[in-house]
Amino acid sequence: MARIAVIGAGMGAMAAAARLAVAGHGVTVYERAETHGGGVERLTRDGFVFDTGPTLLHLPAVYRDLFVKTGKESLEQSVGLVQVDPASRHLFADGTDFTLPNASRAGVVAALDAAVGAGAGERWSELVNRAREVWDATRRPLLEEPLRAERAEALGRDPYPALPHRRGLFRRPVPVTLASVAERELTDPRLIALLESHALAYGLDPRHAPGSATVLPYMEQTFGSWYVTGGMRALADALYERCLARRVEFRFGSGVVGVVERDGRAAGVRLADGSVAEADVVVAGVSPARLAAIAPGAVESAPAPSAPVPPGRFSVFLALSGARPEGTAHRTVVHGGDRAAELDAVFGTAAAPAYRPTVTVLRPGDPATVPADGYEAVTLTATVAPHGGRVDWRDKPTAREFADRMVEAAKAAIPDLAERRLWRGVRTPADTEATTGAEGGGVPAPVLAGARGAFLRPGNLTRLPGLHLVGGFAHPGGGLAHAGMSGAMVAGLVVSGADWRGSQ
Repeated sequence: MARIAVIGAGMGAMAAAARLAVAGHGVTVYERAETHGGGVERLTRDGFVFDTGPTLLHLPAVYRDLFVKTGKESLEQSVGLVQVDPASRHLFADGTDFTLPNASRAGVVAALDAAVGAGAGERWSELVNRAREVWDATRRPLLEEPLRAERAEALGRDPYPALPHRRGLFRRPVPVTLASVAERELTDPRLIALLESHALAYGLDPRHAPGSATVLPYMEQTFGSWYVTGGMRALADALYERCLARRVEFRFGSGVVGVVERDGRAAGVRLADGSVAEADVVVAGVSPARLAAIAPGAVESAPAPSAPVPPGRFSVFLALSGARPEGTAHRTVVHGGDRAAELDAVFGTAAAPAYRPTVTVLRPGDPATVPADGYEAVTLTATVAPHGGRVDWRDKPTAREFADRMVEAAKAAIPDLAERRLWRGVRTPADTEATTGAEGGGVPAPVLAGARGAFLRPGNLTRLPGLHLVGGFAHPGGGLAHAGMSGAMVAGLVVSGADWRGSQ
């Protein structure tokens, strides 16, 4: 039995801890905060409940596998899991309004044809079919296997089936970005906005993200979106309880300030109180800057260069009087009016201009999130520039003005919002940074193939033997499902050794 020290109690770290404990290892989790879950947090006030981190689950099979492999109770026996249907409603500045059904290609085609024009649905469907080729090509090397140097070159090539062009006597594939795919294959600005909104929601700039980012709407349309009753924090609580049942030990309020090295390998962690906890293996679920501070030089620059701080999330929590109207979509995307202004504000280097953000309006209609019948808990989210640099999200007037813009945009989905509002709460990237430690409150995106590896993350193995990386800032990147995959990869590497190639 190995002694394993896990740094951080985020979802990826707990997924690894539960699997390692089942394998017979002694696992201790050191978390500097006073609770588990990392960015999967909850705001409660006056009987209203809001998720302050992720709000929907994609690829639930990842957590089904985790719960099956670590205990008797399945995922559905541990949390209430509800498939979101319809998948989403979309509102545009020109008045276009369409609702997309869940996991129904024919329904999506019909909805887009009716709202955008004949042929729109088929153009979208053909693009999603091409995205399936991306999924088939990258599912295993990106989502099921540890990242290895010999794979880096292949994963640096974009698997999206680009159209060839003629140059002299030769035909070569044209390198594509998500934006160029959208403009070439969708043409209509509303369909372009629909595609790019999937990238923006993950903090990806469609002007630079590779064409393989089309896999994001493919996964959602194919595998659906799922809501956890009571909010996503209930999933974090269930995973924490599963870890306790497997005798994982948690030490909250225990910040790690260094990884102990002995005989050329990780041998434990040094805590903020000066004590040392010896271990045979260390698993780190921390941000890049914190990793560099506690284990300098442990991460190679290859296969991808050091990534900039990713965008953050700005959330507005609305407590409303009056019940959620029958037939209301769980998720409505109110698309911004000026694409270029929004992308420059989120991803640019100059001072962020004023713009109308793309706002996702979440209305779960879950009785567990309100104090009584006749109330509604609504969450608004937008992808924004990270804290620091161009935007100081600690500045109250700045945060208040942006929240006002989000609420104004949300009125397209909730026309009577002003008269129903009881109070509102705000969470900025500065708040995320303070609670999770992620630089700038940035939220990492899932890994993508293409762009010469620029959208990959550091592998789960490091230069320091015995030190493994887990969570959103490591392979295979951010998102709840990807965190669970990361935990499975780390557990496989620890249990079976560095030659482990992934689940068969």
